[in-house]
Amino acid sequence: MGMFKRAGEIFQAKANKALDKAEKPDEMLDLSYEQMLQQITKVRQALATIAASRKRIELQEDQLQHSIDHLTDQARQALSQNREDLAKEALARKATAQSEIDDMAPQHQQLQEQEEKLTETLQALQARVNQFRTQKETMKAQYAAAQASASVNESVAGISDTFSNSGAALQRAQDKIEGMQARAGALDELLASGALEDVGGASDDIQKQLDEVSSSSQVNDELAQMKAELAAGGPAGSLPAAGGSGDGAATSDSSGTNGTSDGAGGNG
Repeated sequence: MGMFKRAGEIFQAKANKALDKAEKPDEMLDLSYEQMLQQITKVRQALATIAASRKRIELQEDQLQHSIDHLTDQARQALSQNREDLAKEALARKATAQSEIDDMAPQHQQLQEQEEKLTETLQALQARVNQFRTQKETMKAQYAAAQASASVNESVAGISDTFSNSGAALQRAQDKIEGMQARAGALDELLASGALEDVGGASDDIQKQLDEVSSSSQVNDELAQMKAELAAGGPAGSLPAAGGSGDGAATSDSSGTNGTSDGAGGNG
């Protein structure tokens, strides 16, 4: 029994928690307002029923009173015609009608009192319902504002989480952009300095031909310059004679050169 009781309590606790979660304040306020309107409708129906009963008794009293007045007139007419028996009968019927009116009086009074009480109750309920309706709309507006604020806070919290999670990605992207910018700047500097022309180790065919022409022209210019120096008697000893070596070779070359020069002068 203890286990079943505890299981029942757990089930009821979970059910209450589920109901609390599913319950919405604005819907509950509207439901309470509808229930109050239904109570007012019931009170109005009861008031209408009591008023109809009171009116029915009043109509009966009016009819009886009309009969009493008519019987009174008939009794007078019978006496005027010396018909005392008829006058007595008319008065007897009048007394019966009056007795019925007297019997209705307490019921009539009771219905009037009930009608007055229900009227006061209806007025009080109507005032309470009107007050509740105003409070209901105010509370619904507050609930809507609180719900919107909570939604905004949740959105802000989600954005904050997104920002915090994407911080590393932003940093990586920033580092990558800076690296690309640095590489682009370095390439611009290399292109401007011409260093990239030899980096690849190869150039196009036109550039090769231009380089070959420039190199050949430089060799030819240097060869022509040396010929001009030799022809003008410039530094010819820069080249060693064939077959000579050491100091003896240098002396022989020197004397030989002088003899040659002298011979050359004599021939001249």
